[in-house]
Amino acid sequence: MYIPQLQLKNLKQLVTPGKVIVIYGARRTGKTTLLNEFLKKESQPYTLASGEDITIQSYLSSQSIEKLKAFIGSTRLLVVDEAQKIPHIGINLKLIVDHIPDVSVIVTGSSSFDLARSTGEPLTGRKSTIKLFPLAQLEIGQIEKIHQTDANLENRLIYGSYPEIVLMPDNRRRENYLKEIVSSYLYKDILELDGVRHSSKISRLLQLIALQIGKEVSLSELGTSLGMSKNTVDRYLDLLEKAFVIQRLSGFSRNLRNEITKNCHYYFLDNGIRNALINNFNLLEQRNDAGELWENYIIIERLKRQEYLSGSANNYFWRTYTKQELDFVEEREGRLFGYEIKWGKSKAKPPKEWLSAYPEASFELINRENYLKFIC
Repeated sequence: MYIPQLQLKNLKQLVTPGKVIVIYGARRTGKTTLLNEFLKKESQPYTLASGEDITIQSYLSSQSIEKLKAFIGSTRLLVVDEAQKIPHIGINLKLIVDHIPDVSVIVTGSSSFDLARSTGEPLTGRKSTIKLFPLAQLEIGQIEKIHQTDANLENRLIYGSYPEIVLMPDNRRRENYLKEIVSSYLYKDILELDGVRHSSKISRLLQLIALQIGKEVSLSELGTSLGMSKNTVDRYLDLLEKAFVIQRLSGFSRNLRNEITKNCHYYFLDNGIRNALINNFNLLEQRNDAGELWENYIIIERLKRQEYLSGSANNYFWRTYTKQELDFVEEREGRLFGYEIKWGKSKAKPPKEWLSAYPEASFELINRENYLKFIC
């Protein structure tokens, strides 16, 4: 069963001769499915290649215009899956769009550190990017009725929204699938980098982050726990963000001296991955972290909405040293929007310091009664 992906529409709008579309996203989030759905209705000649193929690598890393022309032939659309595996891919794509007229290019990557570095400067002004998350409720809602969404909410908080997870019929298979991702795929791109050797420490780092959802994370404290330097912890967290495992939020500050900005909050791009890392798939009634799961789910679903519906915003948390706080702050259209995200609360008042420092800002409680309006 195919759940229509919202990025399919965006992809169709962006593909243009002389341009490169870069699709980023974690493994198993549906990049290849997105490409296949796009190509089903493609009428012009196209070539679909894998960056993991050694023969493909020899052509697309050649930096030879003649060799690139020979590979492309009469193709008007070149599609390269896992393009980050190809050496010098950025300069070769630049040669293609600069010297082979009327060719459009789509490439995908499961991590942004190699592909972004390779395509960044060479493709300035020649590329657009698309980010792919695990399925958004915006997408799942196309095949669910509201009562089904309500019934499936607990599963989303526990097992996440990877496409295969959503379509699986039982929880035991979901657990095994998520454990397989964690053991086989989660660190794969990171461990291929020079200087990164400690998968056990990356796993332990993520476990520590998993226990601090919605809290300020101290790099020094993490370093002490892991026997690593603060700078190494910071580097690993940056790599994990670029591999689409976690997402950081910085503290918002504009008016007050006592606003906290030094430390960040970290969230997992998928709740199921977070729970697999700590090996906890218990029902919500048996857990003490339902609030953290809820906050992680709501914030990531909101980020998906921003990405898929072009709702550009700067995102933060807000906290003062007097412990007044907001879980999520959006800065968009010249305004501030503050949100408190609570699993159990039906009412909440905005923090007094938020109101006095930012009188024009809004405040809203996001709970189980109104969350779908916030994420869909």
